Amino acid sequence: MPQADYERLRKTYPRFCYERYTIEKTESHIRLTFYFHVDGLGAFTPSTVIDTTHFHILNAPDSPMAQAIAFNLGMVELISYWKAACPPRVEVACGYLSEADILWWKRLYFRGLSEFFYINGIAATETDFMEIVCTVPPSARPTDRFIESGMHLIPVGGGKDSCVTASLLRGEGEKNCFFTVNDQPARTETVLAAGYSERTILRTHRTIDKNLLRCNQEGFLNGHTPFSAVVAFLSYYCAYLIGATDVVLSNESSANESNIAGTQINHQYSKSYAFECDFAAYTARNLLPEIRYFSLLRPFSELQIAKQFAALPQFHTVFRSCNRGSKQNIWCAKCAKCLFVFSILSPFMAYDRLCAIFGADMLDDKELLADFDGLCGFAKVKPFECVGTVEEITFALRQTAARFLQEGRTLPVLLRHFCECDRADGMDDLLRAYNPQHNVPEQFLPAVKEMYAYVSENR
Repeated sequence: MPQADYERLRKTYPRFCYERYTIEKTESHIRLTFYFHVDGLGAFTPSTVIDTTHFHILNAPDSPMAQAIAFNLGMVELISYWKAACPPRVEVACGYLSEADILWWKRLYFRGLSEFFYINGIAATETDFMEIVCTVPPSARPTDRFIESGMHLIPVGGGKDSCVTASLLRGEGEKNCFFTVNDQPARTETVLAAGYSERTILRTHRTIDKNLLRCNQEGFLNGHTPFSAVVAFLSYYCAYLIGATDVVLSNESSANESNIAGTQINHQYSKSYAFECDFAAYTARNLLPEIRYFSLLRPFSELQIAKQFAALPQFHTVFRSCNRGSKQNIWCAKCAKCLFVFSILSPFMAYDRLCAIFGADMLDDKELLADFDGLCGFAKVKPFECVGTVEEITFALRQTAARFLQEGRTLPVLLRHFCECDRADGMDDLLRAYNPQHNVPEQFLPAVKEMYAYVSENR
């Protein structure tokens, strides 16, 4: 009855309101709080705290431009609360949105919620799922001066991708600083392993309103939202504070692939090239064209990033990508994300060393067969995780199987299953691929060329 529940909730809770936001500052912290309200359901007031202890603030956190950025951060935060009841009308009472802006937000919400709609069995269209009504009169873009520091702000999640970016930009030295959301040990440790101190990390702490957690427990709708879009606007606000002119992401070309072939259902929509371009255009139009938002790794695939990462042993014992084990700072070795990372690294690292890092031989765990089939394209749905394409993982597994056979080793159960099901006669050398659809500025292309020279070399 998911569709019926969706329709019932929309009738019961017809209006969502983004009422206001506040910016509070102290000597060492800035707190952003957002005020949302759903008629009949109650209020939600999530907040985010930015620790500025080690940073010199060049641009006022409550200037007209800062307020405009904060307002937009609230626009992306609201979708986590909207999804509980999916009210058909969203009223925006604290900032101006043009008709073009409204269409932009509806595109982000709808595509960023594609997994949510699919998992919950909801049939909706981009036209009718939401009406956004702005109750604020038109206003011009803020024109206050932006004081630049020339810094690069690098979001770090603790996985292999941001490790590779930090390594590639080592020549930028003191221009680099790092950005985390709800810091975890792996994030700090990867920055340290890259040769930087903790003082270079601009930490933010984002909280979820307890009323939303209550709604989840009571059976209201729940599911995946475009979290990377939150990272985009929050990192942009932080870049503004410290005068950074670049937000350097670590999203790869693989993020563009949908989880279900022939659809736009993509767990990673807000990591995709489409969103990156949309975000750059939106912020240039409404905020600051001086701050560039781009992914250094967009020219590359997960496979190529895995090869590059394998050559960086300083990160091997500290990186983590497992969502289940994040609070314990471990690889759970039982989820699709762990299985993917293990598999994509398997051609490039000593296999026994890889097993030691993960605490298990993940390709010898038959309990992971369903996730494995999804990753390899033997099942209709690719796991809803940040994982690479079917072509990349099958390429990696062919290489690993060949190495096992060459060494006279017995194939692990999942690798044997792969060899039995694999029907491809041949495959292009994906390590030589190069994705020309990227927004990497000229200044950063030497790092891209350095990486491509290594990953495309036959060794």
